[in-house]
Amino acid sequence: MDPLGNLQFTTSGALIELVDKKVLVHLRDDRKLIGVLRSYDQYANLVLTQTIERLYHPATKAYAQTERGVFLVRGENVVLLGEVDLDLEDAPLAALTLVPWPHLAAVIASEQKAKLAAKHARERVLLARQGFGDEGGEGDAY
Repeated sequence: MDPLGNLQFTTSGALIELVDKKVLVHLRDDRKLIGVLRSYDQYANLVLTQTIERLYHPATKAYAQTERGVFLVRGENVVLLGEVDLDLEDAPLAALTLVPWPHLAAVIASEQKAKLAAKHARERVLLARQGFGDEGGEGDAY
């Protein structure tokens, strides 16, 4: 009996079971890609085919999608990767309304811009009142 037989792979080798299957990939920039995983390497760089990108906007219960075709994803940008259950994949979309991509992209960009402005305002207050520095970069807020 192999004592390591029950252990899951903790490297990109775990992806071998997902090759030629439909997967959802959530990226660091918050994009969601759905496509067929065709290939990967030791760095978890992925090649997806038949890829679509989806935008979700829970506040309005809307989504948009656009075809992206063949997509190469750098492994360091992957936050989450999972297999799509083909029998259940359309069920969550039934509760949402499909809207045109440019419309939903503009709504989301506007919200992100407002959030960024609010964040900068909070940081200015912290700098003025508490002396927190403003030289930080991405990820320094932890």
